[in-house]
Amino acid sequence: MYPKIKVISYKLKNQMIKFVDLKAQYNSIREEINKSVQQVLDSTNFILGENVKSFESEFAEFCHAKYSVGVNSGTSALHLALVAKGIGKGHEVITTPNTFIATCAAISYTGASPRLVDIDEETYNMDPKKLEKAITPKTKAVIPVHLYGQAAEMNEIMEISKKHNLTVIEDACQAHGAEHHDKRAPISDIGCFSFYPGKNLGAYGEGGSIASNDKEFDEKLRALRDHGQVKKNIHKYIGYNYRLEEIQTAILRVKLKHLDKWTEMRRKNASLYSELLKDCNVRTPVERKYNKHVYHLYVIRVKNRQKLIEHLNSKGIQTGVHYPTPIHLQEAYLNLEYKKGSFPIAEKCADEILSLPMFPELKQDEIHEVAKYIKDFINN
Repeated sequence: MYPKIKVISYKLKNQMIKFVDLKAQYNSIREEINKSVQQVLDSTNFILGENVKSFESEFAEFCHAKYSVGVNSGTSALHLALVAKGIGKGHEVITTPNTFIATCAAISYTGASPRLVDIDEETYNMDPKKLEKAITPKTKAVIPVHLYGQAAEMNEIMEISKKHNLTVIEDACQAHGAEHHDKRAPISDIGCFSFYPGKNLGAYGEGGSIASNDKEFDEKLRALRDHGQVKKNIHKYIGYNYRLEEIQTAILRVKLKHLDKWTEMRRKNASLYSELLKDCNVRTPVERKYNKHVYHLYVIRVKNRQKLIEHLNSKGIQTGVHYPTPIHLQEAYLNLEYKKGSFPIAEKCADEILSLPMFPELKQDEIHEVAKYIKDFINN
């Protein structure tokens, strides 16, 4: 689950600083990847084979969860988790307006309606202080989003949800390995992940997973992802074709072995950015002391964002905006009857956020260069 965001760049004679460089990562593990893919090709077993089974076990262990079921995207993961929990027509599911549209689309697929609450201005995640006021008799679930790689305030969200008997499903599509009070996502019993190529753990195509601690729930997910089959040609449910492919899991199994190292490289890069920009008139990410941020994105906030984009662009530096238009102002969700001003913090942040180049292989001198041009722009 990942937007095909328009990356802004301009090719100069000097080498461009890319927003993300998938080739650099591939080159570092090329032999492992090629060998794993070739083994799948030689086996001619392409759907729900041994790689899927092994990856599910390995990813569950990575998440410190009992179970993990692979699906074909993060969007499908969210959708299936809601369906398996009985969410449907006439129900409401609370999430935030500051997320990729797939979070809300997954709710809509079930026939339920998204209900939104504003965000915390420091972390850009759901503000739990506003959650309880949004709950109605129709509310059946909450989807906190661990945006940009930092866990939402899960202890408070889970306490409120338990009080009102609500299912909690974490949108951890940007938060592989993120931690909250020393617990790795999913912090609750259910977490949905995306393996879109640009994610911290990315396939070479689409992919997703649902990690959980409930055996019955996991078994239902396995049936739902495969046309509702509990055994071959025995269909207990009206299910979906949401299966994860063998080639993608072969690739993911290789990359999972490197993920903790890559996370520390991201965190080191983020720390350098924050140090270089600390005396600059931009807002750098706030990492709560009880969280471990995995920095899928390094997002700053600036005034005159478009001019800064153009300035960095002219220097050969790619940037992105995640996300310029909150959900309630998207044409697809005008039927929710929110309006401009309904979620002032999300709207304010959406006008100022800017994602800087961030990937494990990003060089320190490149970070220095990005920071230099940002400071040049701010100071002038």
